[in-house]
Amino acid sequence: AAAMAAGRERGGGGGGAVPVPGGGTEAVPVPVPVPAATRLRAFAWCREFLAGSWKLIAPDEFGIEPVSGGLSNLLYKCWLPERVLSVGDEPRQVLLRVYGAILQGLDSLVLQSVMFAVLAERALGPRLFGVFPEGRLEQYIPSRRLHTEDLRDPDISGEIAVKMSRFHGMVMPFNKEPKWLFGTMERYLKQILELTFPQEEQLKKFNQLKMYNLEAEMRSLRDLLESTPSPVVFCHNDVQEGNVLLLAGREASSSDKLMLIDFEYSSYNYRGFDIGNHFCEWIYDYTHHSWPFFKAIPENYPSREQQLHFIRHYLSEAPGRRRDASPEEQARIEQEMLTEIQRFVLASHFFWGLWSILQAKISTIEFGYLDYAQSRFEAYFQHKAQC
Repeated sequence: AAAMAAGRERGGGGGGAVPVPGGGTEAVPVPVPVPAATRLRAFAWCREFLAGSWKLIAPDEFGIEPVSGGLSNLLYKCWLPERVLSVGDEPRQVLLRVYGAILQGLDSLVLQSVMFAVLAERALGPRLFGVFPEGRLEQYIPSRRLHTEDLRDPDISGEIAVKMSRFHGMVMPFNKEPKWLFGTMERYLKQILELTFPQEEQLKKFNQLKMYNLEAEMRSLRDLLESTPSPVVFCHNDVQEGNVLLLAGREASSSDKLMLIDFEYSSYNYRGFDIGNHFCEWIYDYTHHSWPFFKAIPENYPSREQQLHFIRHYLSEAPGRRRDASPEEQARIEQEMLTEIQRFVLASHFFWGLWSILQAKISTIEFGYLDYAQSRFEAYFQHKAQC
């Protein structure tokens, strides 16, 4: 399970870490001591997988510090001391990701490593330097993760749309059937139905969530989405602000300053989910410093014009798009996408609601998971009334 010092993937607070979401590479400003056992394991992994000058240093010369990262993983920046010269082309600093409370299982970790390598080869993600059962070594990218308010910036929103469209255009060596969404939610729900919480306050919140009759609601959601046309593409499935890096030195670039990261949930899925899920993230700020360590601001959900801005940039990059479409045809395509996205927003609320109930049981991070689940299900039913 992830520790507080590792930072936040979907929120958090306390500890010495910056409570920001995502798997980016912002160093923690307050020095946080790394446990001796973790330091030695990290040193061994860097030595064995990076080789070169990493084999020439002693454990006490090895540089390591936590970076604000994820609820699912522990992240550390590791580096060589300045006095040690490079032997070859080995990296001088890397990002070490140590898997924490992962819900997907071993098969998913294998797929994730393959995916990470393919995306790195296509310059769509960080390079991969090492893979081992407990984690992996990645390229350290000087950058900052986006903040929730950045998502509303038209320039940033347009580039996220283009990057997502390119991501969707990839052909990956994975199962092309869109089983991930309901397959994962069914698995989560089955585990949830067997849960119990020892603390009275948690149990009260949990019982309140169970009153939503989640099994019947999921059947209703499946029926709605099965009647909603949406292309099956290779989706990121978690394009929230913490999973988008603003690359250092490229801030002024109008079209190539961002990089998507953290492909933990990526799979073949419905296009509408990826876009709708991203729009939901405009609402949630995970940098709130007091309990429950997130803030929901429903009025920040993108307006029709903001959605169309995103959709138009997305379509400009889409493979096989028709450049000769009439204004009427373009308007029809856009309206169909707005409807598709609006319905898949429901799936985003439902998915992360279930995820958060499970995390409340297995995570050691100080975060209001059951409050977050409640917030997502409330948003689900409010949104459902509009569909």
